[in-house]
Amino acid sequence: MSYLPRSGPMLVDLYELTMAAGYFDHHITDDAVFSLFIRDYPADRSYFIAAGLADVLAELKDYTFSDSDLNYLKRTGFFTDPFLDGLKDFRFTGTVRAMPEGTVFFKDEPVLEISAPLIQAQLLETILLNTIGFQSVIATKAARCLHAAGGRGLIDFSARRTQGGDASLKVARSSYLAGFSSTSNVLAGKLYGIPVSGTMAHSFVTAFDTEIEAFRAFAKTYPENSVLLIDTYDTIKGAENAVKVAGEMAQKGQKLIGVRLDSGDMVDLSRRVRRILDDAGLKDVKIFASSGFDEHKISQVIEDGAQIDAFGVGTKMGVSADAPYFDIVYKMVHFKDRDIRKLSPGKVNLAGEKQVFRKTDENGNYTEDIIGLKNETPSASARPLLETVMENGKRTVSEPSLDDIKKTVRESLSKLDKPYKALKAAKAFPVTLSDRLRRVQDA
Repeated sequence: MSYLPRSGPMLVDLYELTMAAGYFDHHITDDAVFSLFIRDYPADRSYFIAAGLADVLAELKDYTFSDSDLNYLKRTGFFTDPFLDGLKDFRFTGTVRAMPEGTVFFKDEPVLEISAPLIQAQLLETILLNTIGFQSVIATKAARCLHAAGGRGLIDFSARRTQGGDASLKVARSSYLAGFSSTSNVLAGKLYGIPVSGTMAHSFVTAFDTEIEAFRAFAKTYPENSVLLIDTYDTIKGAENAVKVAGEMAQKGQKLIGVRLDSGDMVDLSRRVRRILDDAGLKDVKIFASSGFDEHKISQVIEDGAQIDAFGVGTKMGVSADAPYFDIVYKMVHFKDRDIRKLSPGKVNLAGEKQVFRKTDENGNYTEDIIGLKNETPSASARPLLETVMENGKRTVSEPSLDDIKKTVRESLSKLDKPYKALKAAKAFPVTLSDRLRRVQDA
């Protein structure tokens, strides 16, 4: 569910409105079909996770221009009074077919198709690209982090480094649906029902005369949920102080949950800290780590033997540092009674209303995707992925919970063979065109 203020049809690039004005002047009101897809993979990626559909449908439910919007558009001087009068009754009355959030998909596959009167369909370009594009970027990055972690817990720590408050909320949601356990973002916890996690910063430790005083104070305030940050001064000494506080807590019937590392050689320090904890009989105390983690660093420290139970993943995931955008586009593929195909060099798209069919083996594992025409069925074993989620401007399916989407991601990735999930130089999943769709392209 979207809990943020609506942006409405004013979140639009100017050229979409000037085109709409041109259609209006020339009485072009026929239905068009637009397809949203990603042209190619960023380096080392070979799949995407669909995210952001809930926000799109929430926007389209009441997609109208306010009086204030229309007054502003009039002041720009770009638009005639008849066109602006026509926008007073503007609503989205079309059909949305989309892959459910959490679906694994691949390049060139339509993750969403819009069928609507041309002006309506045209005006959606910016919000669709912005919403589906960004949230799919983050969900894909987060899923890769989960794969690298190999069952270890991951927490979203990105709120302070994302590019704006709205982005921080979308990152929290997208990373959670991809499999993260919680977020440090309290507003995201409130709005989306995501579990929140957090401990202390170095400033808490330095606010006390000694480190052990800080640890004792925190344990007194949070006797049921104490994770101590041990690297403010000397990590090994910090671990020893944590052991002392854990002993004091045990005498009161309390239990230290964990310690956190935020700097230094994570492999060496985590192993030394683990030894200190184990020697003190604190084998259940977990070691958390943060500071610059993403799938690449997580994979490397685990491979090198780090003794880390869970990771706080922040900046590099929150901005998808190695692939901060996808080449996602929104192109007309059918208008009136003809299929449309753009032929610009390097930017050719597939004409026609489409469906994506997924083939599996006897164990349910994905073997091949076929991009076909909307109304065809290539084989009995192929499952269509695009579902009608809105018709005549009204939702046709109930909204899944975030935990339901999370389950979809988990199950989808479990059916994708390991070579396609590799963190570097991943193998491309086979995606083919049906014979009927291919003939449309050759027409």
